[in-house]
Amino acid sequence: MLPSELLIHRQNGEAIAPKRLTIDNRNIAIAIDLIDCFQGSVGSTQGKLDEQLLELEGDRPDFRIIRGLAHLLKSDAFSKFEVISPLEPQELRERVYTLAAKSVPSPQASEKTLETLANALSQELGREVLPVQIRTGLYADLQENRILTQFEAPIPEALLHRYNLSQVQGVFYRASHITLNAHRNVPGEYKLLFRYLKLFQLMAYIEGDADRGFTIAVDGPTSLFKPSTRYGLAIAKLLPALLHVTKWSLAATLQTRDFYTNTLKTGRFSLDSNCGLVSHYPPGKPYDSMIEASFADKWDKLKTDWVLEREVDLIPIPGSVMIPDFRLVHPDGRTFLLEIVGYWRPEYLQKKFSQVRQSGCDNLILAISERLNLEKAGVKVSDTPAKIVWFKDKLLPKAVLAILD
Repeated sequence: MLPSELLIHRQNGEAIAPKRLTIDNRNIAIAIDLIDCFQGSVGSTQGKLDEQLLELEGDRPDFRIIRGLAHLLKSDAFSKFEVISPLEPQELRERVYTLAAKSVPSPQASEKTLETLANALSQELGREVLPVQIRTGLYADLQENRILTQFEAPIPEALLHRYNLSQVQGVFYRASHITLNAHRNVPGEYKLLFRYLKLFQLMAYIEGDADRGFTIAVDGPTSLFKPSTRYGLAIAKLLPALLHVTKWSLAATLQTRDFYTNTLKTGRFSLDSNCGLVSHYPPGKPYDSMIEASFADKWDKLKTDWVLEREVDLIPIPGSVMIPDFRLVHPDGRTFLLEIVGYWRPEYLQKKFSQVRQSGCDNLILAISERLNLEKAGVKVSDTPAKIVWFKDKLLPKAVLAILD
């Protein structure tokens, strides 16, 4: 995504219109020039890359577009910058300065210090270390000295699509409320949408059902007691996931600050499934946590008649929908739902256990981390109508099977 200073939004009354590039020959040529610049900079420092980008930018009036595209190319999705040094730079500096303090400062003494340390490190590390590597490694941890070691070049059109999506995502940094209408879709798409709401830990109030569709009210970062940029990013991250749903529409209320008066003013933004934006998220189903992924991987290696299925049930509850992490199915027809509770935030724990109490499910299993301070969160496990499995760092399938059998 883009930082606030690279967002280009136009406001007409209360309506916000983010900048979107057309996929034409002119913009494709700009994308190609930037991609070529990055490809030619593999093996060079970020400082040298930035110098080339400034030359490419020149005095063009669309310099913010150039910087925005370059910012996206610098992200982990495409580029890998590494600190290249014989030792951690801070440790290396300490070693050099300690040796240098033993002699009178001079160019000759500096070279002698580097040679002495290079010989010592060669013996310690079991490989040759040259004085020039120590010199370049001293401040290799500075951002401008990091080395671009890998670059996965996107196709130019994909970069432009990512830019357009990032500009729209930036609208949600200042959202105070979002209403999302997920119209009648196939059940799997509802599950996909709710799973991403859960994945990004968004506070949502859900009404409706799978037959008619759902209305989802999401509180934004500026609706909290303290505006949270982190929460705004979480809402922005939801948009690429939403693009995988066939039919939807949303309306957002924004709190923006007037450039001249510095006073808050209200903005509006709307979007729907015909927006033309392209998602870079894979359509697959990532696990919400490493605990879930590890549990599923271990289950696949077991020899058991119980079949583990991923998020296949929607449990309607007042104001929301509960989507258990797994369903366990036995050939004899028995089924159980498994929900893993490993997240610590008190508000989440209160909401989760409230959902369990409201669900009315008599075949629900809760796997709860022993590291959670449930008492501090005001949660009483004894009031929970579900089977309980406790775990420490990892949830073991055998502990769940012990309850099933």
